[in-house]
This record gives sequence, structure tokens and C-alpha cells, in this order.
Amino acid sequence: MCTAVLTHTGAPPSGLFPTAARPVRVVARDLEADELLKAHQHPWSQVTYAIDGVIQVFANRQTWFVPPMRAIWIPSGVEHEVRTLEKARLRVIYVAEQIAPIAGNACVVLEVSNLMRELVRTLVALNQPGTREEHLVASLLDELSVAESLPMSVAMPRDKRLKNLCDCLIAEPSSNLTLADFALQVGASERTLSRLFEQDLGMSFGRWRQQMRLARAAPLIASGLPLSSVAAELGYASQSAFSAMFKKTFGKSPSDFFKASAP
Repeated sequence: MCTAVLTHTGAPPSGLFPTAARPVRVVARDLEADELLKAHQHPWSQVTYAIDGVIQVFANRQTWFVPPMRAIWIPSGVEHEVRTLEKARLRVIYVAEQIAPIAGNACVVLEVSNLMRELVRTLVALNQPGTREEHLVASLLDELSVAESLPMSVAMPRDKRLKNLCDCLIAEPSSNLTLADFALQVGASERTLSRLFEQDLGMSFGRWRQQMRLARAAPLIASGLPLSSVAAELGYASQSAFSAMFKKTFGKSPSDFFKASAP
């Protein structure tokens, strides 16, 4: 069942727009759980990360679940929606299009290095134009350009029946309902849904559910939930089965994946 959310526009106050004189602006924004920055776009790029809390971002027909101490790069002109899954302290970096350190039109989740974290913290506290800000911004752009990307997105369908199905599984990732079960709910045959998954998302229903569960895993692990509980919450038969699939996807065990995020 969907819960009510408090909606806001995602645009910053005009005084915080990137300009020729200050092409990078860093903003602190604290949000409660289940707040929604409704779909919007702007002519500058954006990096959003949470010091704590988890955010869900929807853009380019994909959903990302971004845990603490990871960030998401959103290119200029890309319509995006941001929802907090729990209370979050956000740090948002607005970058003028002409100096964007990451090319292309794709959103991507990034590692937040210790240096990047401290640069953002200092820029939020400084909030003053001048030579010092220019030096800090140059270092921040350099860190963004070399940040490691992480495969944490989940493709979302255009077809309304598939979208309802996928939304249900995102809300309840441990659900073991089969495609035949969902066929009865959405008014389409199992064969039709299977074909739509391949046509719309380029993968099987089972493969999509696996990707979604692994994307949902990252915020749960970051919150400190024991791996056994994470595995159970996501519908895995055992902790070892979950850990093996996590390592196959991310190239690291869950513990190693989050070791770098410790302050």
C-alpha cells in the first residue's frame, strides 16, 4: 500500500543557482522520512548525497536507492524525482553545465571519498565567494571526475501494468509472488507479462527482481542491519546466498563494500 508523502519542488532558491562567477554551489538540506522532491529538471548538473539516511531517485526510467556516503550524479536537463526513505541530511552540489566533470546524459551512483566529504563540509560552512572557495571547488570537481561508479540502478518500465508490478515489489522486496500471481492482479497473462519484461526492460522477471533486491540491499546494510536480517528482508533463503549474489554483482562482499563509507 502506498503511503502519503510530503511533496516539495526540487528547485533551490534563486540565490543558490550556479552562475558564471560561482559555477558550483553546495547546499545543505535536511528532510524528514517520506518527503518527495517532485519531478523537475534544471540547466545545471547536480550531485546529491546523504550524510545519513537513504534516498530514492527516479530518472531516465531507472530507480536508484542511494545509501549514506554514496552520491548520485544527475546531469543537466535530466528530469528527476527524489524521495527520502528515512530522515536524511542531504548535501547537494549544483554544477554549471559548462564545467561538468562527468560526461554524458546518464545518472550514476558514486563513491564519496573522505576528501570529497571534507570538501563539501567546508564549502557548506564557508559559503563565501573568493579565492578560497575557487580552490576548494577545483578540488571537488577533480574528486568527482575520478570517483568510482557503482552499479546500483534498477530499470523501470513504461508499460503501466509492469510499473504497478515493479512498484509493488520495490515496496515489498521480500515478496515471493510469481509472475503468474501478478498476472491475476494486473489483468494480463503470465506469457504477456514475461514478453513485456523482455521487450520493455531487456531482461526476465527473475533477473529484474534480483537486481532490485540487490539495489535495495545497500541502504539496509548501511543502516547497520545484520546481514542475516537483510537477507531475510529481501527474500533470500540464507545469508550466504545473499552475500554470494551481492559479491557477484558489486565485486565486493557486503562488508568490504561499506568499509570505505565509515567516517
